[in-house]
Amino acid sequence: MSNTLNKQLTRTRRHNRIRKSVIGTATRPRLAVYKSNRYLHAQIIDDGKGVTLVAGTTKDIAKNAKKMDAAEKLGAQLAEKAKAAGITAVVFDRGGFRYTGRVATLAAAARKGGLEF
Repeated sequence: MSNTLNKQLTRTRRHNRIRKSVIGTATRPRLAVYKSNRYLHAQIIDDGKGVTLVAGTTKDIAKNAKKMDAAEKLGAQLAEKAKAAGITAVVFDRGGFRYTGRVATLAAAARKGGLEF
């Protein structure tokens, strides 16, 4: 098994373990994060209805910005969109990624923007 495939499988297994306990509801939707090598994607999802309420990606933010700065802007933008949609509290789903770097920066910016989790 190649090293890349092994990393993908272990991340998927971690994500499945997390998803057993992290469930988004109408009152407290799930803030799901996906991190690729280049971009960061985040969605606020109501798992009961299976609907994405708010979404954002660093593709839309700034093409020339550094990854950490783009993650911070995405977190603030997501919190702003969530407030406009009437969402104040979420559960955080890190998607099997470590809670450090861009994932932690996005979470801190979302908290600073007014989301509770």
